[in-house]
Amino acid sequence: MATVVLEAKSRSSVGTGASRAERREGFVPCSVYGDGKDPENIAISRDLLNKYARKSNFYSTVFEIEGIGKKGQKFVAKEVQFHPVTDQPIHVDFMRVGKGSRVAVRVPITFINEGASPGLKRGGVLNVLVHEMDVVCSPDDIPESISVDLTGFEFHHTVHAFDIVLPEGISLPHGCKNFTVATVVAPTIIKQDESEDAGDSAAAS
Repeated sequence: MATVVLEAKSRSSVGTGASRAERREGFVPCSVYGDGKDPENIAISRDLLNKYARKSNFYSTVFEIEGIGKKGQKFVAKEVQFHPVTDQPIHVDFMRVGKGSRVAVRVPITFINEGASPGLKRGGVLNVLVHEMDVVCSPDDIPESISVDLTGFEFHHTVHAFDIVLPEGISLPHGCKNFTVATVVAPTIIKQDESEDAGDSAAAS
């Protein structure tokens, strides 16, 4: 996954008043922590953060934050607070990730091979309960998404977290519960397969 570069500035003043002043100037107050180093208070342009904060892969993106610390230091976003009215980001927590570390990140879930699911082909509906999941991996191995293969899924087929085949080097967090990801719901009226329709037509003739 490509690294995204964010330009930041250090914040010498903290507190509610200082944060409001940063926001009035078009910046979002942020905090960085982790990797055995002291926490830092920074600010990043709101317009710049808006390009990434609402994307589904925001929490699985590796960032470099220029303007603070050593060059090349990697970060991942851990929490974003949005304004309840404007829906603009008002605070972001970033975590430093050191070389050789493993981090817990939130990754989007994608569903593939819907055409190979008998249940969906016969009019079933894929009821998705979870659109993203937490995984643990090296920052260099963070996937764009986790794929769930729907091949062979019949009506009422349910996929749980533990059913998903994860790429090498990626695991579920310790203590993760076996939550339901999605299920194929049967329709009220079930479609006949094309082969069955053809058979019925041949018999009638």
